[in-house]
Amino acid sequence: MARNQKHCCSGLSGRRRGAIPVFALSWFFLFLASLPASAQGGPPYYTNDPGTPGHFNWEINLGYMPFFYNGQSISHTPDVDINFGVGDRIQLTYENAWLRVHNPGTKTEFGLGQSNPGVKWRFYDKGESGLAISVFPQLFLNNPNDAVRRGITPASDAFLLPVEFHKKFGPVDVNYEAGYEFAHKGPDGWITGLVVGHDFTRKLEGDIEFYSQGTFHPSYNQPTLDVGGRYKIHSPVILLFMAGRSLAPASNNQTYFLGYFGIQLLLPPKSYPVELPENPAK
Repeated sequence: MARNQKHCCSGLSGRRRGAIPVFALSWFFLFLASLPASAQGGPPYYTNDPGTPGHFNWEINLGYMPFFYNGQSISHTPDVDINFGVGDRIQLTYENAWLRVHNPGTKTEFGLGQSNPGVKWRFYDKGESGLAISVFPQLFLNNPNDAVRRGITPASDAFLLPVEFHKKFGPVDVNYEAGYEFAHKGPDGWITGLVVGHDFTRKLEGDIEFYSQGTFHPSYNQPTLDVGGRYKIHSPVILLFMAGRSLAPASNNQTYFLGYFGIQLLLPPKSYPVELPENPAK
């Protein structure tokens, strides 16, 4: 998943000092990663992984994304994330959302968010159980409408350069992402995220995510914690769900609730592995 609406337009770009040190939480989640689990970044989570759809395959994510703050809210109704594979290691991405923005004392505004094109390249891949690394440069561009004037999108265009890592340790999969944001107007920023999870059945995956983003000057961050999962309904449809909140006290730029509720389509259907029965006959 690209990070257009989460990073730039959801209100998460409002910065303040986080109450919990980012690196301490990162060590905590690395401890969790030592438990038997599997995990994968991308929707419904903010953290991306090095995975790509495969040659000429599509991954399309459609979701409702609410962000609730004290006295205000922003919702993506819906968030549209389209990914196309070119070869086995390259992914072309475009993401945008129709936003609902509610601020105290003003009428609710609706409008198109920032366009978020990107290209992911998995340049290092040691196979299923080895280390995989990708780079995922992305642009955040305002569209030729009045969304900035009406306070729906930020005035700043930006370029985000993150790196994603995946490594399998026996039954454990760990996905980590970190990146630097170059802002055209305003302070430069950073992101970091970690996802850890467990496959409860062949169809149901549950995960926990720590994600944070912030700026350098001034030094602000917005740490969040969420839990969610994926449920394989029927080829090629996967149910996506996630809910969480800020680790800092709720305010006008720290959420008391955030979420993702939607579906993922993997096309063509033959690109989606056929599931075996839960209890195959012997």
